[in-house]
Amino acid sequence: MTYLPNTLKISSSCIAVLVFLFMQPALAQLQNAIADPDIGEIPEAVQVVIDGHGLPDSSFSFLVQEVGADSPILARNTGIPFNPASTIKTLTTLAALEELGPAFTWRTELYALGPVSNGVLQGDLLMKGGGDPFLVEEQLRNMLKALRLTGIEHITGNLILDGSYFDPTVEEDESIDNQNGRTYNTEPNAVISNFQAVTFYFYPHPDGRNVIINADPPLPNLRITNRLRQVDRACNGYQRGVSFNISSEDISEIIFEGQFPARCSQYRMTREVLDPAGYTFGLFMQLWQELGGTLNGGMIIDTMPEALDPVLVWNSSPMSDVIKSINKFSNNLMTRHLLLTLGAETLGPPATVAKGINAVNFYLEDNNLDSTQLHMSNGAGLSRDTRITTDLLNTVLREAWASPYMPEFVASLPINGMDGTMRERLRGRELAGRMRIKTGTLNEVSAIAGYVYSRSNKTYAVTGIINHELADRGPGVELMDALLNWVYQQ
Repeated sequence: MTYLPNTLKISSSCIAVLVFLFMQPALAQLQNAIADPDIGEIPEAVQVVIDGHGLPDSSFSFLVQEVGADSPILARNTGIPFNPASTIKTLTTLAALEELGPAFTWRTELYALGPVSNGVLQGDLLMKGGGDPFLVEEQLRNMLKALRLTGIEHITGNLILDGSYFDPTVEEDESIDNQNGRTYNTEPNAVISNFQAVTFYFYPHPDGRNVIINADPPLPNLRITNRLRQVDRACNGYQRGVSFNISSEDISEIIFEGQFPARCSQYRMTREVLDPAGYTFGLFMQLWQELGGTLNGGMIIDTMPEALDPVLVWNSSPMSDVIKSINKFSNNLMTRHLLLTLGAETLGPPATVAKGINAVNFYLEDNNLDSTQLHMSNGAGLSRDTRITTDLLNTVLREAWASPYMPEFVASLPINGMDGTMRERLRGRELAGRMRIKTGTLNEVSAIAGYVYSRSNKTYAVTGIINHELADRGPGVELMDALLNWVYQQ
């Protein structure tokens, strides 16, 4: 008999355990395959794309099912979780629409912390943010016009900003690609306004050397350092040679450097600037002064000192309008605010990401949908960790079709060949306008989720996801468009 050294002795039971552990991933995938068998043949036009780019069978998932039907006409890998990118917004918006209602609005409250006499507020003005995801410049201007109508024209004190409706932890996420300043990475904040964004316009100066920079909105507390110079070159190149930097010593200073092509008549760049409170204070000051008002003090971040009645309550656009901006244009910040609001309204303030995710899971469970097929990070899809099966995503779409709020939900989705993120896709005369599709794109991810009105006037819920290194480089869109075109032919 041969004996192993003590360090190498392995019992048969240990071997069985090791084999079991190593087999778990394969067993899990086998169980998914058994629970969710493939249905139908992959369409020839779709298979051509798969073969042409060498896409592995494990890299994609499709599910196509007529609304009201008992089973799909096409299903591949439907029980395996994939990263859905922004198509997860369909779940977030539907859960919020169902739980809060299409008429739900966000409240921004203004409080006078002192007496008002002859148009003068002797004290501070407090602005309590309610997480309004669409408090853009026009809305804020109208709010301040309404404030003037209450009799306040001049404020002797400070502007106090209260963002306590959102927990501070909601701002702790890291940017997805380390691209600070990019507006898609802007973090939520209950007092944020105008998406915390400024659009910069660049023009060649007539002197042939310098570059003119204009900012919209022109925030009074934002300082622009212009080190750009013209170069005799065609109007091309990454960012037209413009380098955007935030001063390491003062976030209120933006530095532009580089060589700007003299043959560019205009170039535009939109970036996140300042911080949420600083931006809202700057925009408040600009608009308040435009309206003839004055503010003698500065900005303070604080919470309501005591229970008071507001001098003004400003209500946002209704939920039914907000989700159109979210889904048609894939607005990440608005979606994250939506998830946070859903959590706060369901489980109580302050809002946290965890409460929002729990609220979505409660929605799924209340509708007898399998929440174990979902792992959500922020509700917007701007994450490497979010996972969902096409089975669950398609079921959500079919639930939406049966919802009393189906018209509002479907109206929020991009129309192929016409608007939103589908404006330039499937634009053919026969195809345009036949699909309502939410798209999703991240590095190595391309996805679709929505509805196709087929040539035979049937309505199909369609979900498709590919997770592959080529997904966001063209093949992903090509694959999904081939799928959508095939569904239309049904």
